[in-house]
Amino acid sequence: MMHKDTHHQIHHHNGGVSELVLAAVPLGNIGDASERLKLAIESADLVAAEDSRRFLRLCKDLNLNCQAQIISFFEGNESERLEEIAAALRNGKRVLLVTDAGMPSVSDPGFRAARMAIDNNFKLTVIPGPSAVLAALALSGLPTDSFAFDGFPPRTSGARQEWFAQRANETRTLVLFEAPHRISETIAAIKDEFGGNRQMAICREITKTYEETVRGTAQELFEWSTSKEMLGEFTIVIAGYVPDATEKSDIEIAELVKHYEASGITRKEAISIVAKELHLPKRKVFDIMVEQK
Repeated sequence: MMHKDTHHQIHHHNGGVSELVLAAVPLGNIGDASERLKLAIESADLVAAEDSRRFLRLCKDLNLNCQAQIISFFEGNESERLEEIAAALRNGKRVLLVTDAGMPSVSDPGFRAARMAIDNNFKLTVIPGPSAVLAALALSGLPTDSFAFDGFPPRTSGARQEWFAQRANETRTLVLFEAPHRISETIAAIKDEFGGNRQMAICREITKTYEETVRGTAQELFEWSTSKEMLGEFTIVIAGYVPDATEKSDIEIAELVKHYEASGITRKEAISIVAKELHLPKRKVFDIMVEQK
């Protein structure tokens, strides 16, 4: 159903307090809650929280009296919630959006709310603060001049393997999230696709009591991940791919494919074998074969 009051959308954001505030919350240590965050919690009219119980716990820990209406906003219920958030903003309300930990809009539906606010000319502000991505990057000791954040890897083993295969030649440092019960399988996939010598760091429970960062090769971290029970929130940092001086030229790669083809298998199979052998994406070997006509 269309809203009759659509044309009123822009009226508030100059006069009223109508604004959507994206606020970072502590990753674990509540000492990381900024003064601005506390003030925003106390002055919000509506709070859209990933988990309302967790948000109430944060208010209690910070001794804050939150008068706002609190609604849950997570991957899965965002469509109907966006409507409520939009309605509150149209009515000149101050809406605070928070996730369970860190910065909203990173790997969660926060960006949809931001997009909705922008599309409707509502004021959008940010209260920056803790971020697991940047914290892990800093703790990793790996190059930070160029990095890529890639969220959670796929959950099924085939898709996961393929996903890492596509990233094997990424030269930027990679930052990922992973669930504790999938951590070993994910490191195994990294080891398979990036090679056992690729440098990595895994940060667990950042800023919490049992904070731990382990650094080493993919092989070493795989052994670590199977040595004890994996608990907590994990952020994985992987060093970028460094092209090797002993790398084969395109011509050598093409020769290798032809060598396999000569043994009686299809080009597709030959490409697949060579790609695996040289830790290259199949697409790259395929493109080389097209160019080497």
